[in-house]
Amino acid sequence: MVLPEGPMPSQAQQHHLAIDAQTLKEALEAHQRYLAGRSGGRRFSLPYGDLSNCSLEGVDLRDADLAGAKLEGAMLARANMARAILFGADLREVDLRGANLKRADLRGACLRGANLAGAELAGCDLREGRIALQDKLDGFRILRHEHRPGELNYAVLSGANLAGAQMAGALAIASDFTDANLAGAVLAGARLTRAVLDGADLSGADLGGADLTGASMKRAVLAGVNLDHARLDDVDLSEVLRAPPPIVYVDDRSLDEVLADHEAYCESDGARGTVVRLDQVDFRPLKALKRRKLTALAAPHSIFFGMDLEGAQLQGADLTGCDFRGANLREADLRGAKFTDAQLVRADLRGARMGPLMIAPGRFVRTDFTRAALRAVDLRGASAHKARFLEADLKGARMAGCDLTGAEMEV
Repeated sequence: MVLPEGPMPSQAQQHHLAIDAQTLKEALEAHQRYLAGRSGGRRFSLPYGDLSNCSLEGVDLRDADLAGAKLEGAMLARANMARAILFGADLREVDLRGANLKRADLRGACLRGANLAGAELAGCDLREGRIALQDKLDGFRILRHEHRPGELNYAVLSGANLAGAQMAGALAIASDFTDANLAGAVLAGARLTRAVLDGADLSGADLGGADLTGASMKRAVLAGVNLDHARLDDVDLSEVLRAPPPIVYVDDRSLDEVLADHEAYCESDGARGTVVRLDQVDFRPLKALKRRKLTALAAPHSIFFGMDLEGAQLQGADLTGCDFRGANLREADLRGAKFTDAQLVRADLRGARMGPLMIAPGRFVRTDFTRAALRAVDLRGASAHKARFLEADLKGARMAGCDLTGAEMEV
């Protein structure tokens, strides 16, 4: 039962049920049978259960019912809790790094100090809600936490996927949303004072009436964001990325024409077309550069945010300081390209070719990612032998099957 907002009772009520190890083990085993459709299966259902400090790393709890449960300090890293009911749950200080909480019901859950770095929270409901339990003597009483329900204060959500999340009115003071995907999220009226939103993707998000006083939003993506009536006192908005222009011109020619000439030059070995240096150009109006032949493209400090460059030929390109966050570079030929100081957070580089580019017998140019931001990048199956990754930030990178033979990396 969800009660309307209002003051909560002053006296705390304890309704949590102690769960012993055997009961938990049997419930988990029955749930696996339930998910597999085998006989004897039973949905994991321990509402109001006390599972605080339990070790449940990597468990499959899809569709589980943990409404009102106490999970304070529990280890749930990499757990699959898609569509789980966590309404009103106590998730303070819980470890949910890399967990899947897609479409989970987190209304009224207290996530104060929780670590959700890299978690999948797309479409989840984080709005405030309260649970009322029936008491034989006093009727309905509100199940309350030590802190406000729906609270995210001091929570770590760096790199988390919160696309489309319902967070209207959320209390997230000093929370860390660095590099988080908040595209289309509803944060109307949220209190985000002193929150860190550096590099967060807020494309199309609703921040109407939100309090962002003292927040840091460096390099945040604000394309299509609603900031009507939002408080922005002392907010760091340096290097924010706003909506792209409808069309880009270079020396009175459209960017598409300039790139067509570059391709003609590459395909004819210089017999046709021309090459133009494209410093600080926003390529987003082109939408995609899929399989385009852009060998030796010189476009330092340009913007490719979220673009589709699958299979593009960028051998020997100068892409120093470019913004490739969230871009699709699958199977792209990046041999010998220069990505020094580039932003490639959440970029898809699966199967990309990033080995050395031979320029003459016995001579080659290495792909250079010196000081590049490669957090949460997907490098699975890529070839990066002899590539340079000095001072590169590879936190959370997926590197299974990536060939790093001879790569220059800091120990």
